[in-house]
Amino acid sequence: MRGIAVPAAGRPLPGSTGATGGGAVASQRPLGVLVVHNRYRSAQPSGEDRVVDQETALLAEAGHRVIRFERRSDDIAGMPLVDKVAVPLRVPWNRAARVELAALLAAERPDVVHVHNTFPLISPAILDACAEAGVPVVATLHNYGQVCPPGTFFRDGRPCTDCAGRVPLPAVRHGCYRGSRLATVPLAVSTAVNRRRWWTLVARMFCLSGAQRDVLVGAGVPAARLVVKPNIVVDPQRPRTGPGEHVLYVGRLTEEKGVRVLMTAWDRVRTRGRVSVPLVIAGTGPLADDVVRWAGGRTDVRCLGLQTRDECAELMSRAAVVVTPSAWMETFGLVVVEAMAAGVPVVAAAHGALGELVADGVTGLLHRPGDAGSLADRIERVLADADRNRSLGEAGRRAYQAGYAPSVGLARLVAEYTEVIAAGYTADGLDSRK
Repeated sequence: MRGIAVPAAGRPLPGSTGATGGGAVASQRPLGVLVVHNRYRSAQPSGEDRVVDQETALLAEAGHRVIRFERRSDDIAGMPLVDKVAVPLRVPWNRAARVELAALLAAERPDVVHVHNTFPLISPAILDACAEAGVPVVATLHNYGQVCPPGTFFRDGRPCTDCAGRVPLPAVRHGCYRGSRLATVPLAVSTAVNRRRWWTLVARMFCLSGAQRDVLVGAGVPAARLVVKPNIVVDPQRPRTGPGEHVLYVGRLTEEKGVRVLMTAWDRVRTRGRVSVPLVIAGTGPLADDVVRWAGGRTDVRCLGLQTRDECAELMSRAAVVVTPSAWMETFGLVVVEAMAAGVPVVAAAHGALGELVADGVTGLLHRPGDAGSLADRIERVLADADRNRSLGEAGRRAYQAGYAPSVGLARLVAEYTEVIAAGYTADGLDSRK
């Protein structure tokens, strides 16, 4: 797919202040931002796609010129066989994508390039094109892909950092991507050969939480390149108005999301009989069949499958509590912040970004990661007192408005762009524009 220019909305550019404590210069003019992103398969929706869409829409609405350079993983299915076979070979280096981006840079002359996901159809080769064009690059690190081939730091049902700070051979040995050694090889090769490219050709890398930054620094990523910039979360404009009518899980049905822990915890909740509302599960994934079998014939569990954004927002507005029992160390928690925006308390695993997003006893409750008994206890506690449940939700709403609302996030993002552009960062961090 060729780059697409998104017309600016023509509205005045809002003032912005530095988000990193460095005294960012307020932007005096609309910026040209080239956004690079490989969209995920539609059969496995990703919050990352949603974040990119929301962020680019907000930039355009604020008067900035947004150019999109995209690939879609859905397109792989329609490729000729020879091209399908070549996809894994091009994961570490896709010359065609590099050439096409170079042409787009020459035609559009953006002020900054913002990279999100390059796997599997773009590759880090595009960073060289940016360096040659003298355009500074920032990147949002949506996962741990800089140092972990599958990007999750999760294996065999538990957090794993075996590849941190070393050649990622353990990932290949264990087949960490899709349970396949062969499928893991291209990712491992890309991680190994492009690591320094990311660390030297990208002026600033956005971590979504302090927890993610700490993990990456510990794994050897240069601390000076990493800043914390949480995702922008658009207000769903559907606040909860009553006590809620169900416990809600929204997300992929996978091991790392803690789905099995949730099922075990809910069995305990049901046995004790202290909760009168049902569990609603919205999403799909590898564990979908297991979840459907587990819920079969029960009146206390409803499996809705994949839902639209509007349907998820409606479910959230009617939730008594949202649960996010992730077993991996989340880099952010989009569902958590969306729940906060709706004024719904959250029960979340106390590690990774979730431990930052949820103020225990203030905006929700934290449970011991991977501990079904702890999760069951927190679910019961957050539902036991209606007044406390309401106060937790109200505090979450205030936290959302202060830290994650579009006005806050957009100002932070533009400030980061402006600092990088003003400093003249290019391929090796030197100012080649002066």
